[in-house]
Amino acid sequence: MPASPRTARAINDRLALRFLQEEGPLTAGQLKERTGLSRPTVADLVERLTASGLVAVVGEAGAQRRGPNAKLYGIVADRAHLAALDVRTEGVRLVVADLLGTVLAEASAPVAEGEETGAAVERAVALLERTAKEVGAGPLHTVGVGAPGLIDPATGELRDSSGLPEWHRRLIAALQERLPARVLVENETNLAALAEQRDGATRDRDTFVLLWLGLGIGAAVVLDGRLRRGASGGTGEVGFLPVPGTGGVPSAVNCDGGFHSLAGSAAILELAAGHGLVGPGEPVARAAEVVRAAVASGADRFLDVLADRVVLGAAAVVAVLDPGCVVLAGEVGRAGGDVLAERVAARLAVMSPLATEVRAGELGGGAVLRGALLMAREAAQEVVFAP
Repeated sequence: MPASPRTARAINDRLALRFLQEEGPLTAGQLKERTGLSRPTVADLVERLTASGLVAVVGEAGAQRRGPNAKLYGIVADRAHLAALDVRTEGVRLVVADLLGTVLAEASAPVAEGEETGAAVERAVALLERTAKEVGAGPLHTVGVGAPGLIDPATGELRDSSGLPEWHRRLIAALQERLPARVLVENETNLAALAEQRDGATRDRDTFVLLWLGLGIGAAVVLDGRLRRGASGGTGEVGFLPVPGTGGVPSAVNCDGGFHSLAGSAAILELAAGHGLVGPGEPVARAAEVVRAAVASGADRFLDVLADRVVLGAAAVVAVLDPGCVVLAGEVGRAGGDVLAERVAARLAVMSPLATEVRAGELGGGAVLRGALLMAREAAQEVVFAP
C-alpha cells in the first residue's frame, strides 16, 4: 500500500533533516542530489521546514555563476537545548549543547567522600542550571545522564546498589523534579560504547564488546548494531566475573574476588607498586597516568602482567559472545593504547579459537559524556523533528 501524502511528506522531511544534520548547511539543489527527490518536492519541503522554524537560510553557496547565489539552508540549532551529565563516584561533569549536539559550555564539580547527600545533589543540580543560564540556553529540552550501576530496562531508572553513593539516585530524581526537561539515564559503559561506535574506535563495526578499564570494570555488548542490556539491565557486569588469581570469589553485593580485583584501578596501582613504578598509597585515580608512563618508558614486565590480567576478562566475553572485536576503553584502556591492545590480542589468540581483533578505545574517560550527549540529541530530535 503506498504511503499517504502526509506520511510521504514526513519521510521526505526526516530525510532532508538527516542530511542537514550530518553534512551541515546545503542548498536546495544539494538536497535534491542527496535525497533523490524532485525539484518541486524539495522546494515544498524546504518551504515547509522553514515555516515550521526547523530550518532557516544561513548563508549563500557562493557559486561562481551569473545571477543570485543559491541559498544555504541549515537546521535551527537553538530550537532546543540539551545537557549531558557524567556521574561518577567522585563527582559530576556536564555539558550544555544545542539541538545539533554542539557543546556550548562545560562544567564539573567534585563530591567529597562522605559529603552530605542533599548538599551534593543540590550543588550538582545548581551547577547545571547555572551553566545553562550562562549560555542563554533557556529551559532544557532533554538531559542525558550516564551513571555507574544497573539501569532497570522496564522503567529506565537507576537501580539501588549498595556499591554506589546515595546521591547518585537522589540526583536523578532531583533533575526530574527541578527541570522541565525529559531526563534519560543509561549505564556509563553502555554510553561509552555508543560514543566509540559513533565517533571512536568502532565506527566500522556493528558487533563488538567494549571492555571498560577505569576506576571500576565493566563491559558493553553491541550485537548487530543493537546495545544489549539483558533481562535485568546487567549485561556486562564483568567486574563480578570469577577469574583465577584473585584468591577468592565475588558475592552478590561485592565484586572483590572477581575480575575487578585484577584489573580495576586499585589493582593496577598495586601491580605498579610491585614493579617499582609508584610508591604506596597513590590515589586510584592515578592508574591511567601510571599505565601511560609505563607505555612511554617501555616498562615491558609491568605491561605484560597487566595484559595477562586483562585477557582473562576479554577471553571470557569472547568465548560466550564471539563479537569479533574487543575494545579496551576507559581511562586505562586509552592510556595503554595500541601497546596494551596488541599484548592482549596476542594472548587472546593463544587462549581462544575465535578470531578477535583487539582495539584501543579512542575517547577515554570522555566517552561517557559524549555518549550521554548523543543519547540526549537523538531523543530530542525524535520529538522536535516529528511531523
